[in-house]
Amino acid sequence: MEDLPSLAPVWVYPKVDNDWVQAVAQNFHVHTITAQILVSRGFQDFDQIHEYFYSKLPDLIDPGKLLDMQKAVKRIMAALEKQEGILIYGDNDVDGMTGTVLLTEFLRRIGARVEYYVPHHNIQRYELFLDAIEFAKAHQCTLMITVDCGITAAKELHQVIANGIDVIITDHHEPTEKLPNCVATLNPKLINQTYPNRDLTGVGVAFKLAHAITNYFFAHKLPMPKKIDLKVYLDLVALGTIADMGVLLAENRVLVRYGLKQIQKTKRIGLAKLFQICGVNCSDATPIDIASKIAPRLNSLGRIADPRKGVELLLLRDEKRAEELAKELDLFNVERQKIEQLVSTEVDDWLSKHINLLSNKALVLKSANWHPGVIPIVAARIAKHYNRPTVIIAVDGSIGKGSIRTIREFPLLPILKKSADLFLNYGGHDFAAGFTIPENLIDKFAKRFIHAANSSLKDHDMISKLHLDAQADFKDLCYDLLSSFELFEPYGNENTPPILYCQARQAWAPKVIGGTHLKLYLEQDDRMLEGIAFGMADRRAQIQKKNILLQVAYTPQINHFHNKSSIQLLIKDFKVIEETERK
Repeated sequence: MEDLPSLAPVWVYPKVDNDWVQAVAQNFHVHTITAQILVSRGFQDFDQIHEYFYSKLPDLIDPGKLLDMQKAVKRIMAALEKQEGILIYGDNDVDGMTGTVLLTEFLRRIGARVEYYVPHHNIQRYELFLDAIEFAKAHQCTLMITVDCGITAAKELHQVIANGIDVIITDHHEPTEKLPNCVATLNPKLINQTYPNRDLTGVGVAFKLAHAITNYFFAHKLPMPKKIDLKVYLDLVALGTIADMGVLLAENRVLVRYGLKQIQKTKRIGLAKLFQICGVNCSDATPIDIASKIAPRLNSLGRIADPRKGVELLLLRDEKRAEELAKELDLFNVERQKIEQLVSTEVDDWLSKHINLLSNKALVLKSANWHPGVIPIVAARIAKHYNRPTVIIAVDGSIGKGSIRTIREFPLLPILKKSADLFLNYGGHDFAAGFTIPENLIDKFAKRFIHAANSSLKDHDMISKLHLDAQADFKDLCYDLLSSFELFEPYGNENTPPILYCQARQAWAPKVIGGTHLKLYLEQDDRMLEGIAFGMADRRAQIQKKNILLQVAYTPQINHFHNKSSIQLLIKDFKVIEETERK
């Protein structure tokens, strides 16, 4: 992809409100730079900031506020009393797997008879749920609870219900058509929903159901078969929320913060073995570790293998079997990477030979050579690189399976609803969606999608934005300031590490390290700091001379090396201010 055009991001500077910055700094006893970050991120009153910094588990929203929650709890309690079989039907990604594990483990603990089912990756979307009817009958399950799926499957679930199986939906995807006629539908995105956190993930909704059932036991003074501590499920909530790119603000942030603490002391043998295989210590696991190492290995099952193994791994209590499965996941991930690389190379080659495609404000690419399991990853990479809506379609016979990723300026679901007549099935979010479509209708969909993008997007929308939080000179960077940044953690979607900016000179020319990264040596006044610019080795030619004056956008980090700590800059972007080399 290095040979193809890629525009530098537009810097979006922070808004200035010195009086509000000073008020925040004084009220919360924080550095003015920390206060400026809060102001830049839109905090408008002290209550908002206090909630952001200091919310705890007791501050979680009452699960009873989710529409249909009482209906769902009542039906589950009836199943518990009659010892009906309950089938947990989960989506085959990490969010679905973790939610499936959570409800399976929780319901078994309170005495329910529970089976779980996760669909194989080669099952078409229009066959989802139908594949589990025989499984449910064989295991005498008369209640199905979906996890992270079901909201767009009215026709399929109607057939499930027609087979004498009641259905409770737990999902967080956008409703796209007539709602299934179920016992209860738990989804924070329902049109008439009043639940304050619209950004719950699939595992988050599953946790809310477990929380509501626990509350029912206490409210009705019913004896618990075993002591329930809901905190032990928060590791699953953190894992699924981070893997699904859940927004890490408000309630989600509280769930993930405490979930990370649970991971650090996890008693899940399978999860511990998976961390070990990845070379990550549970005791200091971060969201980046989960997103870049743990989640891909679990997701590889849903993409190219059997996702039920992921559920099995997280439920396991047998150390030997856990180690075997963790190694198996690692091998599947290697295989997934090879397949993904083949598809990525083919996509890149195609784009390099058809540069004219970039004259449109959206990309739609299809092939019968591409593995459907890896197209979401490829779509995300292409969309990010070219900063435009991207559709990647894997064709298998007469059916195309598509994955879409987009930019903030082009939400997907309104566009997809207008093409609903073409799809066999579709669903997702405004910024990540999927569909199945007859192969002979793909070109028609591509024309509609590209026309919609060309009609609504402007040229400047195609350029990525780098949002800066605060100006900070080298003299401002101290360990106290950096330790105050811990108040912003855990970092993740919509809650990124602070990005600061300043001007600095190069002490000497940068070095290329690891083949693709740049190491910069920057000085300001009498202080010199090193900076690492990941993936920017190709920009070395712009700054080969020493003493060039740069404007740098960076995130400061504490680097621990050989038992010594130093402040290092993670360079997000740079601009040359003064090109003439000084003698």
